[in-house]
Amino acid sequence: MSDVKDPTEELEREKDSPIDPGEPEKEDATAAGAAHSPEEAGEPVELPEGDNLLQMLIEAQMEAKTNEDGWQRARAEFANYKKRIERERGELFQRAALDTLKALLPIIDDFDRAFESVPDALGEEPWLDGISMIRRKFVNLLELYDVEAIDPTGGPFDPNLHQAIGAEDSDEVESGHVIATLQKGYCAGDQVLRLALVKVAN
Repeated sequence: MSDVKDPTEELEREKDSPIDPGEPEKEDATAAGAAHSPEEAGEPVELPEGDNLLQMLIEAQMEAKTNEDGWQRARAEFANYKKRIERERGELFQRAALDTLKALLPIIDDFDRAFESVPDALGEEPWLDGISMIRRKFVNLLELYDVEAIDPTGGPFDPNLHQAIGAEDSDEVESGHVIATLQKGYCAGDQVLRLALVKVAN
């Protein structure tokens, strides 16, 4: 039997075979995909004209102004925050320093009482000069932080600065004035570290 196919049979078979309906649609889809938008094709895009363009420009300017105002406000708030933090840090350091100095006041009181009771015979002793220098260092430390002593002897009694621990008659001091300061007080500006202990005239 011969393997050579009859051309007539091949033509008859192609006529009888069904045609795939999806093939033309694929060709149409490919052709449609080949088309591009005007932007992709490099064609100029039409911009709005007249009132529409002016409105867009106004809106853009308003948005830019709003953004600028917000940026300026945020910048000012940050500057104020930075100043507040620095001020609070300084106040905290000052308060801690004053608390430390307040703890040193009894030591300074001891030095003052010791020097008040030194006999005249020991006034020229070298060791006394050394102790006096130590006391002076404490006083210099108080001055460094603007701490001032409160010694109101002879002045009017002030309950904000003085604490009365006694009252007596006096021919030398007016009534309501301080006769004697038993313990000096100390203040740093408007802050009172310790009230002065005083006697007041009746």
